[in-house]
Amino acid sequence: MGQPTLILASASPRRRELIARLGVEPAAINPADIDETPHMDELPRDYARRMAREKAEAAASDVGHVLAGDTVVCAGRRILPKAEDEATARRCLELLSGRRHRVLSAVALRAPDGSLRERLNETVVIFKRLSREEIDAYLASGEWEGKAGGYAIQGIAEGLIRRIQGSHSGVVGLPLYETRTLLKSAGFDIA
Repeated sequence: MGQPTLILASASPRRRELIARLGVEPAAINPADIDETPHMDELPRDYARRMAREKAEAAASDVGHVLAGDTVVCAGRRILPKAEDEATARRCLELLSGRRHRVLSAVALRAPDGSLRERLNETVVIFKRLSREEIDAYLASGEWEGKAGGYAIQGIAEGLIRRIQGSHSGVVGLPLYETRTLLKSAGFDIA
């Protein structure tokens, strides 16, 4: 029996790069277009899991397994937005400066028969205390655009992070350990 077919429910180039590290090439890319608004009083963990599940369901296929993920940056119970403008990115960075926060990375794998497997990774990230000049320089880089919490750990922001406890790949956008576990359990040939 051959390798199952994988459909990636994401247009993120970072997720494609990460899944390639496992030696798996998606047969298709089918980004899920869903409403990503958190529900009133929804906790960050529940939100991350729900987003991954809904993306997997939205991209459902009867010819392949659909892999979907969602990454949520949170400070306490507060879900930080994806920074679509500089003012939002600045607010996020000012909030995260000098403190710890969590990055929750949920991954869901929907089989052609409709069954769903899912995992959640939690990583603690601690930024150094950021000066106004450091925030201004980071904003000028443009690296923050469209990123949850207003930063990308795989770029120059990594030099502003004092410590990470957990999965670096999870903060980038796809926790590889959890993803590997899901794919292996579904019959994908991964060394």
